[in-house]
Amino acid sequence: MNFALYGYGPPQERKWIVVDCGVTFPGPDLPGVDLVLPDIRFIEKQAENLAGIVITHAHEDHYGALLDLWPRLKTNVWMTPFTAGLLEARRAGELNAPDVPVTIFRAGERFTVGPFAIEAIDVTHSIPEPVSLAITTPVGTIVHTGDWKLDTAPALGPKTDEARFRALGEAGVLALVCDSTNAMREGESPSEEAVAGGLKEVIEKAEGRVAVTTFSSNVGRIRSIAEAARDAGRQVLVLGRSLQRVIDVASELGYMEGLPPFLTEEDFGYIPRENAVVLCTGSQGEPRAALAKLSRDEMRNVALSPGDTVVFSSRVIPGNEKAIITIKNRLIEQGVKIIEDTDALVHVSGHPRRSELKKMYDWIKPRILVPVHGEAAHLVAHGALGAMAGIPEVAQVRNGDMLRLAPGAAEIIDQVPCGRIFKDGRVIGTDDEVGVRERRKLSFAGHVAVNVVLDDRYDLAGDPDLVALGVAEANARGEPLEEIMLEAAVGAVSSIPRPRRKDLDLVAESVRRAVRAAANDAWGKKPIVTVFVTQ
Repeated sequence: MNFALYGYGPPQERKWIVVDCGVTFPGPDLPGVDLVLPDIRFIEKQAENLAGIVITHAHEDHYGALLDLWPRLKTNVWMTPFTAGLLEARRAGELNAPDVPVTIFRAGERFTVGPFAIEAIDVTHSIPEPVSLAITTPVGTIVHTGDWKLDTAPALGPKTDEARFRALGEAGVLALVCDSTNAMREGESPSEEAVAGGLKEVIEKAEGRVAVTTFSSNVGRIRSIAEAARDAGRQVLVLGRSLQRVIDVASELGYMEGLPPFLTEEDFGYIPRENAVVLCTGSQGEPRAALAKLSRDEMRNVALSPGDTVVFSSRVIPGNEKAIITIKNRLIEQGVKIIEDTDALVHVSGHPRRSELKKMYDWIKPRILVPVHGEAAHLVAHGALGAMAGIPEVAQVRNGDMLRLAPGAAEIIDQVPCGRIFKDGRVIGTDDEVGVRERRKLSFAGHVAVNVVLDDRYDLAGDPDLVALGVAEANARGEPLEEIMLEAAVGAVSSIPRPRRKDLDLVAESVRRAVRAAANDAWGKKPIVTVFVTQ
């Protein structure tokens, strides 16, 4: 997830801008968490020095945290029309979402945010209206690429603006802060035009229905799928709210002109099988997305049949492999044919490979290269490539590093607080604040609640009540685990001398320890145990 800060001025008078404000998605180690957000406490504590937020494009990892984090910063925001349209559509669907003050800009325009003069530059990516930013201060110009690639035939929008990047390079660029996602891949990326041809060939050859899953935000890919379906005499049915939201915004901005209307789930029964293309969410194995529901045959009006084809027009985001494989296996069990990018040219990345990066170096001619947006292996590979290409300085930074770009040589001069916070239902906070740590323990070994009642002589007033959730029913010999833990609770109380039972906290802790130990002896795991003691 992306959250970059650029500061200008001496420490006591420094002004800042944020570039991008993204989210990432939780894995199984964060049970129940909805979103992972960047910890912004460093800039939050000096929000009065924040001049604004500039968003490069509308991918979730670049703008998805804006509605949740903007109330902590309350500053002006700049973005392109498509990004603003998606933000407004999302705001309309969220309870009590803030009304973020947005200023619209377009590629080629220049605007000022605090001490920063900013120019938006056309680049190609897998979403409409992505931009790089040329950020200029009196000590030099920084080019922040955002996500980009070189594409000789993009499905939507202009090509990456080589002429403008060359002009900036001739004028002098202090630093290139550059996307590293594909820095380990040789060559250049295929064009979206070639992908459109691959999708068209797959759809034309398919005998039954064709379901295609892709990233919801990839409007160019959605258009290519719709054009291929139209040319093959098929109609496109859309499944998934995020896809429908993107299509609505793209249609309002004219990106879907000339296409037949998209159909809804209710139209499925009226389309002959050989005339249907189902465009659906779920390319990353999300369990509640349309493709996962299709694989489980859980959709009310839509189902796949043996002989149908499912096309994964997407890449696998690391960490999602198992979920995607599970869906593929379910579909295969139904007799559905699977096609992915190893079978046909049905997807291409929106990020630059090594030859594309070297072209950008040649255009920009930066004094400093700062690899960003990638895992450690990508950042190191990108830095080595830049050094081999002759860039004088390469600055390797990681989360929380404060890098001085000027004056003088590039140098890490400070570490600021950073990390992750979590959106959990309607609450945002650290892992302790939203209860993730305890929830993780619960998911591993369950919970036992014990209620102990003592009479006026501090003896047990009957057997304790014990309720176990997520705990094994019996040990290896078949003895009920609840009975074993109950005996341990009774034994713990009995072992405490009566005068000391007046200390109810002591009784509760003794019972808790005894129940956990008994469970561990019988089961091999220690559940969370909560004990209530009353007299």
